Amino acid sequence: MNPLLATLQPYPFERLRHLLADITPNPACHPISLGLGEPKHATPALIQQAMVEAIHRSPSGLSGYPATVGEPALRQAFADWLQRRYQLDLDPNTQMLPILGSREALFALTQTVVDRSAGSNGQKPLVVSPNPFYQIYEGAALLAGAEPYFVACDPARNFAPDWDSVPEDVWARTQLLFVCSPGNPTGAVMPLSEWQKLFDLSDRHGFVVASDECYSEIYFRDEPPLGGMQAAFQLGRKDFSRLISLTSLSKRSNVPGMRSGFVAGDAAIIRQFLLYRTYHGSAMSAVVQAASIAAWNDEAHVLDNRALYRAKFAQVMPMLADVLGLALPDAGFYLWADVAGCELAFTRALYAAYNVTVLPGSYLAREVRGHNPGRGRIRMALVADTAECVEAASRIRRFVLGSTL
Repeated sequence: MNPLLATLQPYPFERLRHLLADITPNPACHPISLGLGEPKHATPALIQQAMVEAIHRSPSGLSGYPATVGEPALRQAFADWLQRRYQLDLDPNTQMLPILGSREALFALTQTVVDRSAGSNGQKPLVVSPNPFYQIYEGAALLAGAEPYFVACDPARNFAPDWDSVPEDVWARTQLLFVCSPGNPTGAVMPLSEWQKLFDLSDRHGFVVASDECYSEIYFRDEPPLGGMQAAFQLGRKDFSRLISLTSLSKRSNVPGMRSGFVAGDAAIIRQFLLYRTYHGSAMSAVVQAASIAAWNDEAHVLDNRALYRAKFAQVMPMLADVLGLALPDAGFYLWADVAGCELAFTRALYAAYNVTVLPGSYLAREVRGHNPGRGRIRMALVADTAECVEAASRIRRFVLGSTL
């Protein structure tokens, strides 16, 4: 067996299952899960209809092998969306590819980019990411033969990564940098000045920047979040050198089961990524492609979805802000709360008393120099319908205040 598999840590949700396994929750409360960031809003009818029509219109959609590069109409839908959303003009033939959801693409991109032979003096190449982070960043780095390096985040700046804390010799060994904006779990959005800093570092040291933007369409401010390629363009970097942006329909369009998204950016990286994916077997079904085209070409359902989240957060925030020290995030559908104590004990006690599941923040981070930035925090995913999220918030408030049912 691949010995690198032994370096992987259990996924946060597996750890959560073990944490709660010996607890029988209060039977007077129906279960509510805020642990998993899985969208629960209804899938738009236009997407379902497009998939059904594709099956009936073209039987070969299921009987034929799809091309890894995707149909021209799909890549054009990507390009059209990038133009509408970010005012970017990219070549649909050379600068974008369909992906089967962002998780597999983040993993596959790492295998494409990392050159494990490039380490010096017995040191492995580095893959840098924020801390806390999405665990696929770590697993992808380890299985590519690289070493993860976690950048400390600043609680005073909404857990924004402290890029200035990274030593120059670390940047010199870095081959890939993962950026998540809007961030998971904090919802923080990177400003243009931060992108400028990272692009300057990439120019100096030659590493690739992978911008994970799967939460970009759920936001609470008037101005939509700045994207990585949009930032590059505004800074005069029109060839998107060493930059790949990844996005998906899962959160934007409430179709996590479709496993559909795309990558775009540096044409030279896209070319090598296509080569890798041709062998990897990552081709999107023609039926899913048809549904994806319908989704990317429609913004009405995205506006409706965003309105649902805004209305939901407007009801939940007043219930939890004072008892958990919360502020409205910039974007995304998470709340990153300080529980003023052990997050594991909080999670267990809340589950036992009120049958509400949350995710311990320490499961989303790693201990670096004796400190885990998720310690003492929990992540709550407000993905269920408004009534259920409000009920969960009511129970959490009573729990924190020591009230009873």
